[in-house]
Amino acid sequence: MSAPHALKLDHLVVAAQTLEAGEAHVIEQLGLTDVVPQRGGKHARMGTHNSLLGLWGGAYLEIIAIDPDAPPPSRARWFGLDDEAVQARLARGPYLAHWVARVDRPRSLPRWQAQYPQRLAPVIEMQRGALTWQIGVPDDGSLPAWQSAGHGVLPTLIQWDSPQHPADMLPSADCAVTLLRGFHPQAAVINEQLQWLGADTLVNVEATLVEPSLAAEIDTPEGPRTLR
Repeated sequence: MSAPHALKLDHLVVAAQTLEAGEAHVIEQLGLTDVVPQRGGKHARMGTHNSLLGLWGGAYLEIIAIDPDAPPPSRARWFGLDDEAVQARLARGPYLAHWVARVDRPRSLPRWQAQYPQRLAPVIEMQRGALTWQIGVPDDGSLPAWQSAGHGVLPTLIQWDSPQHPADMLPSADCAVTLLRGFHPQAAVINEQLQWLGADTLVNVEATLVEPSLAAEIDTPEGPRTLR
């Protein structure tokens, strides 16, 4: 059964060992000069913090890292940040680790997940300042997967409860995502789940013989750039 409502790109996720390293990575890869990522805040429930960069089309880019000043959370952190493989990858430097797709109302993300618990991650409530949202996060903090395939190429699902979206509060970097590309050894499985979600038009997934990865082609004031 296919999803009756297409999803939208909400944000890209760049993972880093520190926010400073992640910010430098984004600035260098996108050739930013006048606008830099803006510190967002802390996620106490996850023990993480972030920086944000506004993109065209109501989307944004999030740089996320484990908050060194926060106590360890009572649950596994999201986006696989506690996973040994993710930590090993972060040791090589910041990278485009994941992306998040928005579920707009009248569809209810919690209700959708309750109908298809094998396909969709459990939904939890989150808050940062005045922002409130619901987001799918596996209990073990891993990245979303279908038939054991995911590795950041399948999106996390989010639904915003607060009337304002983070992108509305960020200065524009005059950058627009023109194409999101995914590479995965099990591309057919990934594409099957993307089609079911209604997210297959948001990312082009190709087969690869190496580790899964993402690349975002982005128009910037300095010309086309690729964020990896």
